[in-house]
Amino acid sequence: MAADDRLDDDLEDDELARRLREAHRRVRLLPADEKERVARRYLAICDLAKRDPERAASRLEAFIEGLDDTPRGQENTPGD
Repeated sequence: MAADDRLDDDLEDDELARRLREAHRRVRLLPADEKERVARRYLAICDLAKRDPERAASRLEAFIEGLDDTPRGQENTPGD
C-alpha cells in the first residue's frame, strides 16, 4: 500500500496507524443507519490516538471486535 511507505519512524505507531486505516475502511462499508453511530466512536478513538496511543490501541481493538459483530462484519475482512 502506497500510504504505508511513509510509516516507518516508530513501529508501534505504524501499527496503530495501519489498524486505524483498516477500521476506517470497514466503517465506510457499513449501512448508512449504522455508519453514523460507529463513525463517531471511530473519530473519538482517532482523537485519543493523538494524546495517548496505547490507550487508543486498546480501544481500537475493542472497536474492531465490535465491527466483527455487525451484520456485514464477516464481509469486512482485513487487508487490501
